[in-house]
Amino acid sequence: MNTDQTAAKPNFDMQQATEELLRLARANQEIFAEALKTPGDVMSALDPLNVGGTLTEAAQRMRFDPARLMQANLDLWQQHMQLWQSVSQRLMGQPAAPVATPERGDRRFRDPEWDTNPLFDFIKQSYLITSRWLVGTMAAVEGLDDKTLRKLDFYTRQFADAFAPSNFVWSNPEVLRATIESKGENLVRGFENFRRDLERGQGRLQITHTDPGAFEPGRNIAVTPGKVVYQNELLQLVQFAPTTAEVYEKPLLIVPPWINKYYILDLTPEKSFVRWAVERGYTVFVVSWVNPDSGLAGKTFDDYLTEGVLGAVDAVTRATGAQEMNVIGYCIGGTLLAAALGCMAARGDRRISSATFFATQVDFSEPGDLQVFIDERQLENLDRMMEEKGYLDGQAMFTTFNMLRANDLFWSFYVNNYLLGKEPVSFDLLYWNADATRMPRRTHMYYLREMYLKNNLVKPGALTLGGVPIDLTKVSMPIYLLASREDHIAPYPSVFKASHLYTGPVRFVLAGSGHIAGVINPPSQGKYQYWVNERQEGQVGELADWLNGATEHPGSWWPDWDAWLAPQSGPKVPARVPGAGELPAIEDAPGSYVKLRSS
Repeated sequence: MNTDQTAAKPNFDMQQATEELLRLARANQEIFAEALKTPGDVMSALDPLNVGGTLTEAAQRMRFDPARLMQANLDLWQQHMQLWQSVSQRLMGQPAAPVATPERGDRRFRDPEWDTNPLFDFIKQSYLITSRWLVGTMAAVEGLDDKTLRKLDFYTRQFADAFAPSNFVWSNPEVLRATIESKGENLVRGFENFRRDLERGQGRLQITHTDPGAFEPGRNIAVTPGKVVYQNELLQLVQFAPTTAEVYEKPLLIVPPWINKYYILDLTPEKSFVRWAVERGYTVFVVSWVNPDSGLAGKTFDDYLTEGVLGAVDAVTRATGAQEMNVIGYCIGGTLLAAALGCMAARGDRRISSATFFATQVDFSEPGDLQVFIDERQLENLDRMMEEKGYLDGQAMFTTFNMLRANDLFWSFYVNNYLLGKEPVSFDLLYWNADATRMPRRTHMYYLREMYLKNNLVKPGALTLGGVPIDLTKVSMPIYLLASREDHIAPYPSVFKASHLYTGPVRFVLAGSGHIAGVINPPSQGKYQYWVNERQEGQVGELADWLNGATEHPGSWWPDWDAWLAPQSGPKVPARVPGAGELPAIEDAPGSYVKLRSS
């Protein structure tokens, strides 16, 4: 026996690790006891997402078709028999092709032992077979309407993701190896991380995605120089300092979503769309929405339109003296911008000469995965939840978006933070994602009911905002419509629908990647790609025809947008200094509103 190797082998003391975990568990009893007293947990117990009703309806439908259920069980049994045969062949030293393999990009099974160790390979394949069988069986339930079927599929996948073997100590080779090598210290650290996140969430698990002290707006993110030149209860307007001697005559106003901070467009200097646009000679203004508290509970969607978008347009006009400008709307900020353009069209206000939309839905007939959270019962529960404070806490939306990509945004951090006992890495995008904002009750409920539930924004005259009926077919300026191919929040087929609403020329562009990375893709990184269809420029046809005729271009779409917007931005004029016009500077960018945190 090699004594040196024996001495080097870690000695795992199970009793010591167990006693330490029990100590930590006892320390958490007070947290859990307090959590059970909160109204939010009572509401959760009452199934605010209406999952129970969906599952009950599916179970009743399955009872009426026992033959289909029997066939599904037979199929599952046959696949497991194939797996046993494959494993047996492999154990006897014979080559055997896997019965089930992870999908491309599935990072749960990236540890080599999932493939090289026969036991873990069997666990992995058994899970993949069973989870895919479960999802497929539920998706085949007949007699359900499309909305219920989508909700059933979504929550079935959530259930399947939760029970992945990678989420448990004894069935994850990486975690098991770390537990043995560290004598259980990883689990002790993980439980401390778990306790910290429970305390931070006041009894609810608020998982940490990145080091909260690693970034600070104005210090190492949101650092493009500029001044706040206007503010009201809802927004600060930031004008960024020029870096060129001359700028285009028409300024550029950006309306970001109010459910996040604006600095997604101004992260680090290398990733900043704002900085890049300034360097191209645009006078850039950005709306920085306030993080509302109960004092703004009465603010409505109409207020966000009139005091927000239209208030910002007025301020840009005063700050520059320009009578025309270009605008950008991102996500829900783009939805608000579309409504504002409809309002301005009804009033005959022509100060906006072109509009760009990033990942924006205006037709919500097929709104993507978020629709599973929106039905009448869920909205009633949500409204009651907001009743006391008058706003939706930012953590609620943070959790909702994490559910849309549970493996990437929840379970991977669950394994890293709590099972491996590691601290999350510092990542600017994840810091921004966790910097959640609140939403006034009346504004949020109007948006969900009128847009998602009733799809009234695309119905001429169905909504009255700013004192006028909204009709998007009256919007006739040139439109740049950007969608992302892998966007789960604003799916590109849904974004594309807007191309048939506006009566002006539309340039539809499809970017690679998702809701954030597809938009924030600077040319210097050389990542992803985008597609355009020059043959349908200005008059976009059906989506299938557009896709068939589209041409792929490597890298960022930003230069394509610049080439589209520059000719519409007027002649060059001397660069404008923030605060030198009619509106004096109030404070340095990024301003105080963006620094207001929810917790």
